[in-house]
Amino acid sequence: MVQLGRHYGTGPASLAEIAAEEDLPRAYLEQLVVSLREAGLVTSTRGAHGGYELARTPETISMAEVLRALEGPIAPMLCASDDPEHANLCDRSSRCTVNVLWVRVRDAVAGALDSMTLADLVPARIATADLIQPTALQGAPTAP
Repeated sequence: MVQLGRHYGTGPASLAEIAAEEDLPRAYLEQLVVSLREAGLVTSTRGAHGGYELARTPETISMAEVLRALEGPIAPMLCASDDPEHANLCDRSSRCTVNVLWVRVRDAVAGALDSMTLADLVPARIATADLIQPTALQGAPTAP
């Protein structure tokens, strides 16, 4: 997703290109993009210049969304899942004294992930003109 964030606005990025940049197997990335596409986070384009792109701007994609799309509900333990279906799977949850700890851990992790967007992980693009900064000596009169 970070690579797609870096390519945002420049057209689709191929999985082969991303695999090479991240040193990951292409087959692994193919599995990931299925979940990301189903979650509405990426779109795909077929053809010679096809590939994958973010479905929304990097600023609007929270890291919690990405993690949930790839891993499922955020939960340090099944009983502390943020998904109501999973949370009720443990019949001891109502009387478990440790459940409070796991819920607090879940909330802390979810809060951190919710507060970060994909844009926070993608370095800002620097325009070429911004790289050339005039120094104090440029344009100053020179001694004969």
